[in-house]
Amino acid sequence: MNLPNRLTVGRIGLAALFVMAMLLPKDGAIMSHFPYGKTLALVIFLVAGLTDWWDGWIARRAHQETNFGALLDPVADKILTTAAFICFIEQPSYRPGVPLVQAWMVLVIVARDFLVTGLRLVAGSKGLVIKAEELGKHKTASQMCTIIITLAGLAAREDWHGAGERFDVLFSRVVFGMMLATVILTVWSGFSYFWKNRDLVLHDA
Repeated sequence: MNLPNRLTVGRIGLAALFVMAMLLPKDGAIMSHFPYGKTLALVIFLVAGLTDWWDGWIARRAHQETNFGALLDPVADKILTTAAFICFIEQPSYRPGVPLVQAWMVLVIVARDFLVTGLRLVAGSKGLVIKAEELGKHKTASQMCTIIITLAGLAAREDWHGAGERFDVLFSRVVFGMMLATVILTVWSGFSYFWKNRDLVLHDA
């Protein structure tokens, strides 16, 4: 296995560590709580993001692009971002009993990714390639920014205790606004993919 593919596989391992840092309780059956867990999760996510850039750069520069990498690289990205959004559902907002991120928002994001992946599989079976669109790139950038800002806010709130009630209210509202914008952009980009490639899906419906 070449270095780019090892980095891709490593990103999946980092996703598992990310979930552990985010969700392991301070007490319970698994006594493995990470001190400064949210800060660690932020660092892990940033490192994983760097490996995403690094493996692609190395693969192109060293001419080490493989079918294995082409298949696994986007899957590893989806695992990492989906893990982050699911973990956010478990985080409380400033209102008791209300999650920081609504489950329906995460469902929409994950469903869109499944549908677009399915569309690409259908296209691949017909010898076609659906290239990433500019709108899809904006969607990815929006998701990454939302995740990083949310992780930074969680670290400030829970690890460094430098945030008071006002910060908590503002942070929760900012996260809701960013998630809402991300959901809208995600749906828009997904609709664009399907509309431009509708003949692939509807020709034998």
